Amino acid sequence: MTTVTQLFTTLDADGALTLELAEVEFPQPTGNEVLVQMEAAPINPSDLAILTSAADFENAEYSPGKVVAQMPEPFLSGQKARHGQRLPAGNEGAGTVIATGDGDMAKALMGQRVACVPGNAFSQYAIADAMMCLPLGDHSSEAGASSFVNPMTALGFAENAKMDGVKAMVHTAAASNLGQMLIKICAEDGIELVNIVRKAEHVELLKGLGAKYVVNSSDDDFMKQLREAIDATDAFYGFDPIGGGQATDNVFKAMEQVAVKKMTEYSRYGSNQQKRMFIYGRLDMGPTILTPSYGFGWTLSGWLLTPFLANAGMETVVRMRTRVLENLTTTFASSYKAKVNLEEMLTKDAILDYRQMKTGEKYLVTPNA
Repeated sequence: MTTVTQLFTTLDADGALTLELAEVEFPQPTGNEVLVQMEAAPINPSDLAILTSAADFENAEYSPGKVVAQMPEPFLSGQKARHGQRLPAGNEGAGTVIATGDGDMAKALMGQRVACVPGNAFSQYAIADAMMCLPLGDHSSEAGASSFVNPMTALGFAENAKMDGVKAMVHTAAASNLGQMLIKICAEDGIELVNIVRKAEHVELLKGLGAKYVVNSSDDDFMKQLREAIDATDAFYGFDPIGGGQATDNVFKAMEQVAVKKMTEYSRYGSNQQKRMFIYGRLDMGPTILTPSYGFGWTLSGWLLTPFLANAGMETVVRMRTRVLENLTTTFASSYKAKVNLEEMLTKDAILDYRQMKTGEKYLVTPNA
């Protein structure tokens, strides 16, 4: 047994959301498991879903290694299934393998620095499946810490588009770290990409990366820009990390307006053009607003990386992982605004900052610092 410090999150039925550090014992890994001494782990939006959600951290109770905040309705009852559960946190990270099970794949990783997705990366140690570990070679743990969620998600979008026979797509909140990766992937793979951002500086940032179509949702002529970009690319397929509000609705409207313009005969039901959007995040925790303004030829789905990988097959997954490793410091490079250890992660200033999920301001946790 190995005793280490680990972060846990608990949401109680009375609305108390507790984040706390606790001492836990790790058993020796078995089979194809490896024990990783965690050196770096990013705070991703997917982590914030259980770390902070919509809780009031401005008025929370802070003490060393522990925070208690109140979760408002309807978010409290909406998460009833997790009430009382003490959950680990941290989807991904990187570190050094210090012990393994007796499986050949696990033993081959002994002593190596790896990226992994243990689900409890905000911990000094974590047990991971060897099959889901990516040997980093000469790359540092910081360089490899974000080598799974964002890179594999961005690659997953391109692979999904290819599987569906699509050659153009729309991406909202496109100035994100993931969005910047997607620009490079689409350029390499010959996929046209319409990028939606909300600031003028984001337009310049993405154009500097080679993006051809970048539209600013803050501009007065935003919908006109969006229609023109969709018309030029035939992008009737897209991905939205915002989730709430009318981000997806605006894209569907623009798609339909472009499609209707190309119709040769009027139809009261709108165009026959199939339009598809995937929501893959919740940057906006509010309801998803859809309006009856784009006919009936549309589909809105959720998209998650793990189910996609399970359906894609091992050959595709291996090809994607190889591509990430070969381009870890170029296409799939990540940058961080700040580094914090486990205790610093639970301070008021840090939580109020990283929960905002601002573009280019991701935090990196160094569990053993």
